[in-house]
Amino acid sequence: MDKVDRLLGEKGREVFTVKPDTTVFDAVRMMTDRHIGGVVVASEGVPVGMFTERDVLTKIVLACRDPKTCRVEEVMTRDVVYVTPETTIGEAMAIMTTRRHRHLPVMNGKSLMGLVSIGDCTRWVSRNQDFTIKHLINYIADKYPT
Repeated sequence: MDKVDRLLGEKGREVFTVKPDTTVFDAVRMMTDRHIGGVVVASEGVPVGMFTERDVLTKIVLACRDPKTCRVEEVMTRDVVYVTPETTIGEAMAIMTTRRHRHLPVMNGKSLMGLVSIGDCTRWVSRNQDFTIKHLINYIADKYPT
């Protein structure tokens, strides 16, 4: 199976980060402006957490907290689970499913290389399955190139 590095090569390696002392309001504004569901929380370039739409719903809205005064570090997910560029897309999907995370930072040593989401992975797998199915149909119909 393809590796996360290949997915990042097509998707892009840009990662949006916020500092731990960023207000939830400012983080949500960034996420909304960029149409993304999560950001890496980084301190001096090192990931220390993830902040996602789900954090907003469960830890801000339901807890009736003020997003303009609450800092991301107060509500972020701290136990950051990450993958490496060599992780297969299937392994990344299994981690996301098991841990119930929708986003995984991609780390190469101490360097943040990118971020993959469950949507990125399912699109990749779906596209590759479509390619395989088309080739099998052509093979069965004897239209396969020799």
